[in-house]
Amino acid sequence: MSAFHHTLPSPLGPLLAEADTTGNLVRLGFEAAPPPGSASNAAAFERLGALLARYFIREPIQFDIPLAPSCTPFQQGVWAALREIPHGHTWSYTQLANRVGSNARAVGQANGKNPIAILIPCHRVIGNDGSLVGYAGGLQRKRALLVLEGRLLC
Repeated sequence: MSAFHHTLPSPLGPLLAEADTTGNLVRLGFEAAPPPGSASNAAAFERLGALLARYFIREPIQFDIPLAPSCTPFQQGVWAALREIPHGHTWSYTQLANRVGSNARAVGQANGKNPIAILIPCHRVIGNDGSLVGYAGGLQRKRALLVLEGRLLC
């Protein structure tokens, strides 16, 4: 459960950020409603906001925000592998599955449950045929993020 939240602006719509009591990011998504019981705290998200602003003006950056998503050990492994996909690159579900020693369906399910958009870059995973498939923020946002990172042309 998150303790703090703040809505951050982005060119793709508002991003709701949530952190735990120690300041670790637990969720970042294109959602509008903050979780019940959490308090708004802009100061807790200043660094994240500054990094995202740089990201959205096409600066390839390293997000060094502490993350603490709630997950299973398998999901943790998949999400760690997602963070290895370089800025401006994509992997297929099969490549990701091979990386974590599983199958494409299982990594696809873990990918779909990623609660931290952009920083855990699940948008960089594409279909084996190169198609854009599945993204919790919507395929238009997935396309926009890949264009922003120079992976796709407009």
